[in-house]
Amino acid sequence: MSCSLNIKNISMSRDGRELFKNISLSVSHKEKIAIIGPNGCGKTTLLETIIGLYPIREGSIELFHQKINNSNDFKSVRHMVGYLLQDSDNQFLAPIVEDDVAFSLLARGVDKNEAKAKTDAILDSLEISHLAKKVVYHLSGGEKKLVALAGVLITEPKLMLLDEPTSGLDFEMQLKLMEILKKIDKSIIIISHDKEFVESMVDAIYKISSDGLKRMSSFKTEYIHTHDGLPLHTHPHEH
Repeated sequence: MSCSLNIKNISMSRDGRELFKNISLSVSHKEKIAIIGPNGCGKTTLLETIIGLYPIREGSIELFHQKINNSNDFKSVRHMVGYLLQDSDNQFLAPIVEDDVAFSLLARGVDKNEAKAKTDAILDSLEISHLAKKVVYHLSGGEKKLVALAGVLITEPKLMLLDEPTSGLDFEMQLKLMEILKKIDKSIIIISHDKEFVESMVDAIYKISSDGLKRMSSFKTEYIHTHDGLPLHTHPHEH
């Protein structure tokens, strides 16, 4: 099976603190996985490292069988990777929904009419065509998330990185997002504390720690999550 991502023994430090070491991970074509762990353990940094925002100290990263040593190496595969940020406001590049969704296509030199047609199609597929003329910053949290997702999907990536995609969404919008993502036939890496969301979405779950990634043997084993008003913690769940 073709491999979308292959990481071997990478380590990462930020602000003088080692976040993790000896991270190895392979993601096959159209495989969906989740990475869990407590706040501050380096989950988001790992995604940012995969897309070339941070240089690795040691080890190697391959995207679609191309070795990534620095940000320049990533340029040739950038269009094949979509990154959905945790905070949708940080994702927007234009104030009007349809302009923001079309932005990346226009930046690549795609004809305006073609970009408009693709924008209309992606908004329709996500059932948010009614938002096309709206100001992105006036939308609800759930609407912003769907618009941000549209901006990622319109580039037709082969690998998607989703950072806490259900964060801040109400239950109804979480269900809608789950329904949409289940229909997406791509390789996906999800970072999430949402146990139910993860269990319904992925083929495998990995727990990150300072010593690397460990694949969890089942969904019944130790899980990391939050309870309202309580700090992040770990404990076993029985179902």
